[in-house]
Amino acid sequence: MKNTGSALMTAFLMMLGTFANAQLTMHKMISVGYTYQNQSFGDVGGKLLFLSNDNMVYRLGGSALMGSANGKFAIMPKVSGDIMLNFEKNVDFYHSYYFVMGAEATNKYIAPKVGFTLFGLLDLTGGYAFPIGNSGINGKELKGLNINFTLNVPTTFIHDMFK
Repeated sequence: MKNTGSALMTAFLMMLGTFANAQLTMHKMISVGYTYQNQSFGDVGGKLLFLSNDNMVYRLGGSALMGSANGKFAIMPKVSGDIMLNFEKNVDFYHSYYFVMGAEATNKYIAPKVGFTLFGLLDLTGGYAFPIGNSGINGKELKGLNINFTLNVPTTFIHDMFK
C-alpha cells in the first residue's frame, strides 16, 4: 500500500525530469481546501510549484485530509502531483487560467483528476478514486467521485504581508 504512493511519486518525478528543458524555479505554497471523497474532508498542507516557463507548470504537494467518517474523526495523509497547461498567447491576463491534470494518493485510495485553476491559486478539480485494498476509513468505503476545491497561497505573499 505504501509502495503505490512511492511508485506514483517516482513516476511523476521521472516525468518531470523528462519534460524539463531548462532549469526549473521553485516556489513554496501553503494549501487549504475541501475534498469530497464519499465523505467531506478538510485539506491542509503545502505544495511546491516548479516552472521554467509559464506554458507548463508542475506541482508536488503533501497534506492531511481531516474529517468525520461514520461519526468518528479521521486523518489521512495525502500526496499529489499536478501538471498545469496553458499555451494561449497574447491575452490581457497572461496565463490567468490553466488546465490541470494530475493524481492524488492516500493510504486508502488513488485518484486521477482533471480540472482548472485560476492563476495557479484557486483550483477546482474532479476525478474518480480507486480504493487501495478493501480497507476504508472507520468503516466508510472511499471510492467513486472525487472533488477538490483548493486555495494555494504562496509563502512569499504571507512573508510580505507581515513586513
